[in-house]
Amino acid sequence: MIYEPREDSCLLEKHVKKLAVGRTLDMGAGSGIQALAAKKAASVLASDINPEAVDFVRQKCINAVVSDLFENIEGAFDTIIFNPPYLPEDEHEDRESRLCTTGGKEGSEILNKFLKEAVSHLNEDGKILLVISSLTKDAFKIFKNNGYLCKLLEEKKFSFETIYACMLYRKI
Repeated sequence: MIYEPREDSCLLEKHVKKLAVGRTLDMGAGSGIQALAAKKAASVLASDINPEAVDFVRQKCINAVVSDLFENIEGAFDTIIFNPPYLPEDEHEDRESRLCTTGGKEGSEILNKFLKEAVSHLNEDGKILLVISSLTKDAFKIFKNNGYLCKLLEEKKFSFETIYACMLYRKI
């Protein structure tokens, strides 16, 4: 299953088009929407845990690798893009769908792991562009606890949640 762009992807895409520069990594590329939006960047590498998504993105002439977060990623980047699975676990959701949407029991476990690993793959002046949900437990606190400053780029409210496009910087 390849994550099809939804409201969260489109919200992030708008900011990626303007802000992605230099050597760029699209983590969890899914359909490749963010990698394609980063066309102004000097270079783009897409990654996804799902080999089917990586094959799909490669068909769009985007350099892509299979990777569980940073497992197969080398070097540092000026921009890292991530539309993480951020929803809390739903026991009724099937495994394949869960890979695309569920960020762990609380919804924030994958985000926390990503931020811990990202620090060693982000250039000193680099930035992370990502989207999160109001349903993601303690996301803004997790940013701070992992040493990132957050600039809120935009928020979009729905009846059941608010999604946030954010730009993270390392505290120096």
